[in-house]
Parts: sequence; structure tokens; C-alpha cells
Amino acid sequence: MANDIFLLNISGQDKPGLTAELTSVLATYDGKILDIGQANIHDTLSLGLMFEIESGEKSSAVQKDLLFKAYELGITAKFTPISLADYEDWVSLQGKDRYIVTILGEKLAANQIAEVTKVISEKNLNIDAIKRLTGRLSLVKQDEYPRASIELSIRGRLEKKSDLTEKFMQISRDLDVDIAFQEDNIYRRNRRLVCFDMDSTLIQTEVIDELAELAGVGEKVKAITEAAMQGEIDFNESFKRRMKLLEGLSEEVLQGVAQRLPITKGARRLIDTLKSYGFKTAILSGGFTYFGHYLQKELGIDYVYANQLEIKDGALTGNYLGDIVNGAKKAEYLKEIADKEGIHINQTIAVGDGANDLQMLNLAGLGIAFHAKPKVKDNAQSSISSIGLDGVLYLLGYHDRHIDL
Repeated sequence: MANDIFLLNISGQDKPGLTAELTSVLATYDGKILDIGQANIHDTLSLGLMFEIESGEKSSAVQKDLLFKAYELGITAKFTPISLADYEDWVSLQGKDRYIVTILGEKLAANQIAEVTKVISEKNLNIDAIKRLTGRLSLVKQDEYPRASIELSIRGRLEKKSDLTEKFMQISRDLDVDIAFQEDNIYRRNRRLVCFDMDSTLIQTEVIDELAELAGVGEKVKAITEAAMQGEIDFNESFKRRMKLLEGLSEEVLQGVAQRLPITKGARRLIDTLKSYGFKTAILSGGFTYFGHYLQKELGIDYVYANQLEIKDGALTGNYLGDIVNGAKKAEYLKEIADKEGIHINQTIAVGDGANDLQMLNLAGLGIAFHAKPKVKDNAQSSISSIGLDGVLYLLGYHDRHIDL
């Protein structure tokens, strides 16, 4: 005997046991559930249930009993017949590529979401699910650290990924919102290593600029630093020039700077969460090991690779020890740590803000430009500019309830 296929849509006030009551009716008639999905907004339920039932008496009876049960429960039920051809077309879509779009901001406005979803629609991609990742915002209490994030799961064939990401970048610039686009693959769900730049990423300062101010050469060093971060001059050359200007600075000054390091908003929340879920973390910095090791103890970082200052007779010599940690070295260390920990390169994340971070950002499975220079944002896979460093957790798909344990 042939079977009927129906999509049952339920809406109304949510209450305990509702799904159990409805599926028990289906079970009485040997119904087969083909798909099920539920959303709950402000205690209002939206439940979709696709089922297959034997045609004829069973089909008529189950519809009648489900309608009666819905009436008893005080909810609305709507049946939509689905043809076998339509069902098979729908099944065939499950082989299509899947992607995740994450939208981040202090608050999210309708126009921001509208523009993002319009681009998705123009590319003939379907939105399978929308999920809020951040807690609800109070309209009465002032939140000292407002943040909002939603995640869109989308599906379909994408001919040219860059067309989509370029449009997202433009929306990001125009509407002051962060938009991250990722393939929804096994690596995204199994990230294991996060590598951070230090200056202007983990901390809200450029340490070498602070040292220069204390040495009385602030403006000279700051100009070189900015040119290097913008990619206007070679990092190695800029590093050597700045080091020479610091010659004679007392070692005692370093300790005072270390104790005053301004840790970036959201950094502790991010790293505490990563540690609780078994991630390895690393600092890969063009700055100095002296400050990297201080942060390592403060935050519980696993690895530190940075430049080592040469100190003699209690003062900086203007030289350094070992290789300069530049952009290429950062990428090299990222791969080295991944190999040591037995982690596939696609399971890694790199976070940085300057031009010398681009190589590691593009090598990692997920590269995130954090409050970065325009050149870096334009060349990175993803960026965060609207909220703190814990925004990385939302790109990983974590909800606030997974974070604030």
C-alpha cells in the first residue's frame, strides 16, 4: 500500500510534554518520522515534524487525532501534504556544501541582518537554521560589555567564495558589524590550537612603543612601528632600528611595564574557556619573551615564541638573541606546535592585527584579524572589530551557556 507524507507545523505556547504527546499519537498509527526541528522564542513554540503514514484509513485517522490533540494542548496544527518527488528533491539537497555565517556586534540591528541574508539569497543559498549565541540583552539594565551574535547555517553550491566574502566585507565596513564565513566541515567542529599575536591583540598596547617613551625616543619608534604594521617597511629592518633606539634602557623598567600590561577585553574569558575545553594556546609575537612569559603565567598560555632581548649589566644593549620572530617565523612556529601536538593544520586558529601576522592567519584553519589594520582585514579569512577577544568563541559556535560555566 502507498504511503502519504505530511509536514506538520505546530505553533503556540510551549509546555512540558508537548512533543511526547504528539509523537505518541503518531506511534499509535505506526507513523515514521522523516525529519523534526524545533525553535522556542519567548516561550512560543515552533515545531516542524515531517512524517510518513500508510495511505487511507490510517492517514485520515492520524490527522484527525493530531488535530484533536493539538486542540487539547491549546496549540495550532497545520498539515501540508508533500509529494514523493518533492520529498526526494529535498533529500538530494543534503549532499550540497554547508557553510556557517556568524554575525557579531555590540548590538545587532535589522538592517545588518537584512543585508547579510540578502547576499545569501542572491547566491541561491538556503538558510537551514538560525541560532542566537549570546545571552538575551536587558532593555532596562545597562550592560557594561554589550555583545550580540547569531549563527546562520547555510547550504548550497557556491561557485566563487570570494564574491560572497567581498560583499560581506563591504557590509561590515558600511554597517559596523563583523561577519565571518566558514565552511562547515569536520575541522571547524574540532579546532584544537589557538595562536595569538601579543601586542594589540592579547594586550591593548605596543610594548616597544611604551619602552621607547620611557627611553625618551617615543616618536621615533612609534613611527617605525606604525610603518611596519601597515606593511610599508620590512619587519626585520624595522625591528633592528627600534632595538638600537632602546639601548641603555634599565631592566627595572621592563618589570614595571610587564606589571601594567593592559590585557584585552574578553581575553581571560576566551582563554579560560579554551583551557576548559582542552585547547592548546600559544603566543607567537614579534614582541619580547620578557612580556610573553609574564602573560603566559597570568593567563595560563601553553607556548610562547617571541624575540629575546639582550640584557647586560642591568640594561638593554640594543641587540637581541636568536632569530627575529617575523611573519614567516610565526607561521613556522604555528606549524611546529601543531605537529608536536598531533593537530592537523586545519584544526588551528590564528589571531592577530598586523601585517606580520598575515602568514600565520592564512596558514591556520581559521585566521582572525582582530581590531586589525585595513590591509590585514582585507586579506584575512575572518575579522573581529566590534567586540572583545572572546568573540573568537562565537566563531567556534559556542553559546554563552557553554562559556559562562
